[in-house]
Amino acid sequence: MENVYSIALLGATGAVGSELLQLLQDRHFPLKSLKLLASERSVGKVTAFGPVEAITPEQFVGMDFVFGCTGKDQAEQWRAAIVASGATFIDNSNAFRMAADVPLVVPEVNPGDLTGHQGVIANPNCSTILLVLALWPLHQVRPIRRVVVSTYQAASGAGLPAMEELKRQTRAVLDGEPAISEIFPYPLAFNLFAHNSPIGADAYCEEELKMVYETRKLFHSPQLAVTATCVRVPVLRAHSEAVNIEFYEPFPVAEARAILAQAPGVKLVEDWERNYFPMPLEASERDEVLVGRIRQDRSCPNALELWLSGDQIRKGAALNALQIAEALVARG
Repeated sequence: MENVYSIALLGATGAVGSELLQLLQDRHFPLKSLKLLASERSVGKVTAFGPVEAITPEQFVGMDFVFGCTGKDQAEQWRAAIVASGATFIDNSNAFRMAADVPLVVPEVNPGDLTGHQGVIANPNCSTILLVLALWPLHQVRPIRRVVVSTYQAASGAGLPAMEELKRQTRAVLDGEPAISEIFPYPLAFNLFAHNSPIGADAYCEEELKMVYETRKLFHSPQLAVTATCVRVPVLRAHSEAVNIEFYEPFPVAEARAILAQAPGVKLVEDWERNYFPMPLEASERDEVLVGRIRQDRSCPNALELWLSGDQIRKGAALNALQIAEALVARG
């Protein structure tokens, strides 16, 4: 008889929580029971998956997995109670990603890091997940020396309210009205701006540093040279990234293309005659990260360029978290 599992979901009514609920159904995860937990303003709502309840320590008792789809503060607040209950906490926030005692995992990259976890497993930042799915297969063949990445990040990265704000702003601008910003610091409709996370003393914003440090941790390569520039763009859903990858030796384009065509979690999208490559519109609501426009960097004989698009809510958050649980279930 197949084992079945009890799950609690923190943040069940948000963008990532809602996506995770649908994935649990679509991927036929072996569920015994499901608790939907959220903040007080959502308590009492009835969803297709059941009623939303308040978060209390008692809710975690008897759970096998708790998925965190909330912010850092709530993840930190409930960690001890979740671990004490005996459940495995798979957290989407940035609360524990760089903690030495918490594995940071993308199942296609470093599933071995799940071994010996101490009750908490961190999901990487969405932009990092999309990036490493393209980098890791190449890194296994020829080690990477340096990565330069520029992101084009959709409103979905800031949740459902930000997506709705972009819709409202777009309608307003088309109607000749001002674009009012409440979620973002500046209008996003028909505009773009540097990522709105806090900027540190070194002039990098938090989002950029997440990509640097998380990639190093995932690759077990603390000295890997990574630099990022993160930009918010007026796209509703799915992030895109322009990636320059320098190796220690030349990497033939045809070989890189063949590797990525077979890489797990990746779909190669290239039609050079049509100038057709990955687009966020086509990456939305897909499991795979679309990768293409792989070419030689003309300025550096050891470097390749590529372009990718991936669904930030799906593989960049909810799907990766569920795949972690699936990997743990497969291990027994």
